[in-house]
Amino acid sequence: MGKSLVIVESPAKAKTIGKYLGSDYVVEASIGHIMDLPKNDIGVELKKRTFEPTLIVSPGKEKVVERLKKLASKADMVYLAPDPDREGEAIAAHLSIQLLPMMKNKSQVRRVTFNEITKKAVQAAFLQARDIDEDLVDAQQTRRVLDRLVGYQVSPLLWDKVRRGLSAGRVQTVALRLIVEREQEINDFNPVEYWTIDAQLEPTANKQSFTARFVGVNGVPARVANGKDEEGKELFLSNALPDKEAVDEVVGELKVAKWSVRSVEKKERRSNPKAPYTTSKLQQDAAGRLGFNVRRTMGVAQRLYEGVEIGAEGTVGLITYMRTDSTRVSSDAIAEAREFIGKLGAKYLPASPNEYASKKQVEAQDAHEAIRPTSVKYTPDSIRKYLSDEQFRLYKLIWQRFVSSQMTPAIFDQTTVDIVAKAKLSYDFRVTGSVLKFEGHLKFEEEEKRARQAAKDKAAKEELATKQQVDGAENLTQAEVEEKEDEERRLPELSNGEALRLEKLDPLQKFTQPPPRYNEASLVKTLEEKGIGRPSTYASIINTIQDRDYVKKIQSKFIPTEIGTVVTKLLVKNFPYIFDTAYTATLEGELDAVEDGKEKWTDLLKGFYDHFEKELNVASDNMEDVKRMEQKTNEVCDNCGSPLILKWGKFGSFYSCSNFTKVKPMTIAAGPWKKDPKTVTKKVTTAFAFPLIVKATTEDVVEFSKEVSDAKEMAAAINHAAEHGKKVTVEPISCDFTKENFAAKPDLSAPGADEVAEEEFCDNCGRVMVLRNGPWGPFMACPGYNEDPPCKTIRKLNQKVQQKPPVQLEESCPKCGKPLLLRNGQYGEFISCSGYPKCKYIKQELLDVKCPKDGGDIAVRKTKRGDLFYGCVNYPKCDFASNLKLVNQTCPKCDSAYLLEVVNDKGTHLVCPNNREALPKRRKKKGAPEEEHTTPPCTYEKKIAGPAPVPVLTRPDPEKTRAVVESVA
Repeated sequence: MGKSLVIVESPAKAKTIGKYLGSDYVVEASIGHIMDLPKNDIGVELKKRTFEPTLIVSPGKEKVVERLKKLASKADMVYLAPDPDREGEAIAAHLSIQLLPMMKNKSQVRRVTFNEITKKAVQAAFLQARDIDEDLVDAQQTRRVLDRLVGYQVSPLLWDKVRRGLSAGRVQTVALRLIVEREQEINDFNPVEYWTIDAQLEPTANKQSFTARFVGVNGVPARVANGKDEEGKELFLSNALPDKEAVDEVVGELKVAKWSVRSVEKKERRSNPKAPYTTSKLQQDAAGRLGFNVRRTMGVAQRLYEGVEIGAEGTVGLITYMRTDSTRVSSDAIAEAREFIGKLGAKYLPASPNEYASKKQVEAQDAHEAIRPTSVKYTPDSIRKYLSDEQFRLYKLIWQRFVSSQMTPAIFDQTTVDIVAKAKLSYDFRVTGSVLKFEGHLKFEEEEKRARQAAKDKAAKEELATKQQVDGAENLTQAEVEEKEDEERRLPELSNGEALRLEKLDPLQKFTQPPPRYNEASLVKTLEEKGIGRPSTYASIINTIQDRDYVKKIQSKFIPTEIGTVVTKLLVKNFPYIFDTAYTATLEGELDAVEDGKEKWTDLLKGFYDHFEKELNVASDNMEDVKRMEQKTNEVCDNCGSPLILKWGKFGSFYSCSNFTKVKPMTIAAGPWKKDPKTVTKKVTTAFAFPLIVKATTEDVVEFSKEVSDAKEMAAAINHAAEHGKKVTVEPISCDFTKENFAAKPDLSAPGADEVAEEEFCDNCGRVMVLRNGPWGPFMACPGYNEDPPCKTIRKLNQKVQQKPPVQLEESCPKCGKPLLLRNGQYGEFISCSGYPKCKYIKQELLDVKCPKDGGDIAVRKTKRGDLFYGCVNYPKCDFASNLKLVNQTCPKCDSAYLLEVVNDKGTHLVCPNNREALPKRRKKKGAPEEEHTTPPCTYEKKIAGPAPVPVLTRPDPEKTRAVVESVA
């Protein structure tokens, strides 16, 4: 009997499953998708409206496919076991397409799914192998085609109208729209003034004071108008007064009023447990409580799902599948949780299991079970030593949420005290307090609170013990401090009608705040509420809008960049239907209908494409051409005082002087001018209108410049210029002043703009990505980048980000005398003249060695890859260049004017340039003749330092990286 072949997506998952199945199974990884639409073509049939996709083997996956085919041809059975969702079903279908020709009959290829990677679940899944679910495949294929239609037909419009390289996405654009519109709300927000009044009161029976809030007058609630909502309904701010005049009037009455307790109401309040985690809820809580971004949350969850080594037990999958929008939990898991809770105490165990409503009811064998631990027996503390810190924190969050979901409600004793201050009118105040009576499902949270408080108390006690008392300050013990703080928090015992004494009134002026910017948690919550995307796409959506530089994350908040705002406004204006929030949510519902077999995928695409094609045709004709934008402004030129015009460039909008002209200057050759100045003058005046500028330059340095208003002045200026410079030019007056429009761009110098880098995970195999160096500089890559078969997931690090404003230095340009500026360029900071482009001076780092060819200076330079080399400043006239540093020392053996510094694994050496044996060997260009040496050989070499330490590559911020793999969002 032959072995069976099992195919999963990732090597980590293959390793775990292989241990459960035994020697009769060979488990291999496809490393993500093996087939996709072609990159250089839309790949979807549109003429006949069949929308049939053209699938090809994904570039780089040829070796993977060939290996799987070879293994399949020798196997008795092939089991396809990718993840139990649409993407996983599509991977299984593509594997089937490639492997079926290798098999004798179709029945030898079967699909298996499991919601958790445990021995029991995996073995049970193989007993229930099935055919591929074509409805699930159609749903994934429909989403992929939708995204391709939008991306490949809208993106070229953006290239033509805005900037090449931009892209549009069906779902990402709607998510970006939310962020841009929120930013617009913030910019348009008008704050509303309101005042609150707090009264510090003291009962006559005891001296424990408390604070109550003003709520109304004569039983009528106090409120301040706060505009209207989207439906036109008026909004109000409760327990507030509109202005200081009203507050002063009320405060004056309160100071002479008689205070008393109107009523005391005590009631029991219950807090019910929350449902186990769905993907979006996990992403939100991980962001809010652990500080994880969505990418990190899903990466860590993937590791927990695929398996962790747990001592003698080997690799164990700790959580169920982490992409789900269901709260359903299997009966076995509930029974295990109830058994565990019963050991905590009968009071924590409800009479019957808690049930939670799901978005849709599904069968017990499907993928849509809530995120939960695979076994409650793996308590967070018991397996702490086997987990990394981030794995432990996330697993603990999931474990506690699941167990607490099957516990009893927490009970609070809540007290509400209504107070009246009687003067001319009766002024109403209220205070509410609650005390935890029974912790119920909050047991784990309360234990953590007590542990944190105990740690704080211990630290405070140690601090009090060592603290020096000054100026006769009250010396309190730690217990007295705790008792005093507790008294300040608790409400005193009060009774109806009891008189109160006013200690202090605290009126406070406030202003309404604009809606907060989205962070990852709130954006996921909004996407879920509006039905945009699905749990498996949230991370991809958020990554994509950052990778494409449409938004920046500053202090954990999303701020749209200028290009993001421009793209969004253009797309929403020209595609009002396709990029509408409600329509995008409707499409998600239709995709669910395709998955359930209730709608044909081609019908969905026909309905979509009818709307899309109409809007695409209109947009092609009417979309605003931002590239050619010239907008008048109130700004004036710093050089000539002319109005500035707002234009669009490669890196966004900028201000340009309206007095700028692109007309090239005319060179006045010495020969024609001496021979026939009248003809040359006529040629100049025909091409240009006065006033003009006559210049004389020598090697780009302006030696003479004069503005002339007629032909006579021009002739005199040309004669004078010929005496001062090698090149004489005449040009119309043009001001080339520009400045960047920083107001339209996020401030990257703000605190929090550069956040702490976090680990990134490979989208295909889930391993932690590492920093590598390539031909075009550093990049993030999967550790399996050079494996066979390779995992080629990479993230570029050379994407241009918004530059910071140039800083003026006190140093002056040695060529033209203007101030030098410290600028940020593509390859880092550099110093150049503020008179650019007229003066192209760039400050260079010079060596104290003269060029051996022409005697010029030698400068330190960089290649496009970022490598250093040393070249003559007179390039291109002098082409001398060296990869080795030149040292200003004479060779003691052959009198060479300089030595070369050679650094290798043995150390640093000074080598004579004529010591050709000791110098690094240079690869000869193909077809080039053998180099002929004009100097005799030399053997001088001297070691001056030992081996240098291996440099550690600093890990860059992943928020500024850009995914190369095409996103499906």
